Amino acid sequence: MKCLQRQPEMSRSQELQRYARSQKVVNMNVKLLGMEGDPDLQFLLQGGDLLKVRSSSWKKTRYYRLQEDCKTMWHESKKTFKTKQTFSIDDISAVRMGRQSEGLRKNTEEQVDGRCFSIFFKSRRKNLDLIASSEEEAKQWVNSLQKIVSSINKLSSQQKAEHWILSCLVKADKNKDEKLSLSEMKNFLRLINLEVDDEYAEILFKKCDTSNSGYLSGKEIEHFYDLLTHREEIDVIYGEYAKTTGFMSPDNLVEFLMKEQREKTTLADAYKIIEKHEPDEKAKEKKVLSKDGLIMYLHHPDTLVLNPDHKDVYQDMGQPLNHYFISSSHNTYLMEDQLKGPSSTEAYVRALLKGCRCVELDCWDGSDDEPVIYHGYTLTSKILFKDVIKAIKEYAFKTSDYPVILSLENHCSVEQQEVMARHMSSILGSALVTSPLGEGMPTDFPSPEDLKGKFLIKGKRLNKLEASFAAEAAAADDTDVTEEEESNDEDEQKEEEKKKKLKLAKELSDMVIYCKSVHFHSFEDARKNQSFYEMSSFKEGKAVNLAEESANAYVHHNVDKLSRIYPAGTRTDSSNYNPVPLWNAGCQIVALNFQTNCTDMDVNQGRFLINGKSGYILKPAYMRDAATEFDPITLTRGEWLKHKTLHVMVISAQQLPKVNDKKSSIVDPVIKVEVYGVPADVAEKETNYIENNGFNPTWNESFQFDVYVPELALVRFLVEDYDSTSDNEFVGQYTLPFNSLKMGYRHVPLFNKNGDRLPSAGLFVHIMVVDAE
Repeated sequence: MKCLQRQPEMSRSQELQRYARSQKVVNMNVKLLGMEGDPDLQFLLQGGDLLKVRSSSWKKTRYYRLQEDCKTMWHESKKTFKTKQTFSIDDISAVRMGRQSEGLRKNTEEQVDGRCFSIFFKSRRKNLDLIASSEEEAKQWVNSLQKIVSSINKLSSQQKAEHWILSCLVKADKNKDEKLSLSEMKNFLRLINLEVDDEYAEILFKKCDTSNSGYLSGKEIEHFYDLLTHREEIDVIYGEYAKTTGFMSPDNLVEFLMKEQREKTTLADAYKIIEKHEPDEKAKEKKVLSKDGLIMYLHHPDTLVLNPDHKDVYQDMGQPLNHYFISSSHNTYLMEDQLKGPSSTEAYVRALLKGCRCVELDCWDGSDDEPVIYHGYTLTSKILFKDVIKAIKEYAFKTSDYPVILSLENHCSVEQQEVMARHMSSILGSALVTSPLGEGMPTDFPSPEDLKGKFLIKGKRLNKLEASFAAEAAAADDTDVTEEEESNDEDEQKEEEKKKKLKLAKELSDMVIYCKSVHFHSFEDARKNQSFYEMSSFKEGKAVNLAEESANAYVHHNVDKLSRIYPAGTRTDSSNYNPVPLWNAGCQIVALNFQTNCTDMDVNQGRFLINGKSGYILKPAYMRDAATEFDPITLTRGEWLKHKTLHVMVISAQQLPKVNDKKSSIVDPVIKVEVYGVPADVAEKETNYIENNGFNPTWNESFQFDVYVPELALVRFLVEDYDSTSDNEFVGQYTLPFNSLKMGYRHVPLFNKNGDRLPSAGLFVHIMVVDAE
């Protein structure tokens, strides 16, 4: 790709001038993306006809092209009242060549594979399945779309904000004369989520209309932009430390970084920061940092609220597997609810790409001797077991290299269990663990590091693992396991069904090495009779009761064994439960419905945000100690008690999105700061709401929290649209571990309901953590 050396702050000014000097809108955005003269971009801007596929009988030609903002795809629609004929490039998660979607595999013939491609979205939006007129054209579409997605993803937060504001300027300019009238300026302000009264709008307009022409153009638009994006809070910070002729010298910068940001910094570091982030060449030559340079620095990914040292794998990955919290999904195959929604291999792809390391496969007999996966005794659709294994194989290690656990819910006949075993063996190959690592009978779990790139099977086993090491071990005659044990892994069935026996195929049984499913009777029974590799699954209600009433015993149990928690069967809407109390009890595999957007999934994402998004988080040392006295409920004194005081000042927000597409709908933002952890640490505080300003609201409100067990605590920043008559509406959020907070003045990125980054939105806060007296 042809890329330019981009300096965002200079680019902002240059692009506004281009806009005001009647340059074509598309050139402005092409420059920003660094794709001048790129043939792939020109191809998308020109667009073309594609065959859209919805079913075997619904295949219709539609025209697709990239709009002038270079971030929105438009498509033709034959519906008379179709209002939304666009989708954002930001919403695309992947573009895949060939018949890779279930829809294309089901509704097209194999001979058109080379002409097919699919656009997959980050949200619940259905895949867009398309067929080009030739293989060459299909490749052109795929390559071009992948390139524009990559280019937009590479933009900094500052550049994305600039791109968004420029796009709103273009939309507001109704007559396309590259000038802004007063009414167009008001329209622009509403587009960027800012409502001002007519009197203030006229004052602002007259202040910028220095030519008294009745419209803004040229430098006037640039002045208007500067007034709009001016950040007084940055002025205050900069003024405190810019003590050298109005600029920050390297010494001033060191003082700021050490005093405010709590960063160990040298003069050499300060010079590097100026060289890297200062956009003004004259200031850079003088070795000073301007206010724009400070803003650029504070927006850099490594200076945000998340400790950059925690972004990559930094924890010890050589501990036994059960010493980690493991990102886990329940009924992974479901895209929606538990009763009638669709099952899809895409659900596995999405979970794995989010770092999930334990996926569930609900297996039943299918036609033509092919096992299927669906939610038994419901109207959910069925997908082939072998297609799921293929999808898992392809996407298991895209986000994380660490092991994936396949949690089998086996309801199949012996014959189809044998088919399952053959599919897993042939598709997963040597990556499937079918015998203990090393020589001899193991006495403990291998580590995630030992199991990199490997698959583990969780399920029933006919005998103890030790039996396979017996010198004269005979073939097992008993092929039965009780349905009662099996139903412990699943939603409750009728009482009489629990007592059935399930025949188990030896080929499948032998694949279960480190995760043998057994029924839980009591902690004492588990201690006396369970081997380390034998694990139990707990329905959320039972698990929560144990975590509240026998917390220390549960922590002890999880020092030696693995525990899996799953949602209650009554959650037919695929709602979730709070995973935090179960993590507090040391439970490793706390399975959630990944398809459901909710606070619980936000917290889960925050827990696994760090350590390279590997899906494995090392439990605190006191939760790995066989002699631990840790009890999250009573909090007796011990090494876990490290009382800290968290000070948070919520200063401002930038470019918050609208909660709906109505032009007149302006956000009234309110910020909530929440702490999750042991019961003593749970707290929530909120700011006042700001009326009609989602663009640049300011609060300067301070909060204080007591945190007693920091290693288990999480902090969540939540933005809502205030409503006095009904529940507030979700705008965005960001959750991270308490121990991953950076101190000082920090920008906080925001995620949407789906857990994806909002391109230009964020908070600006001041964080301080001190030892409590």
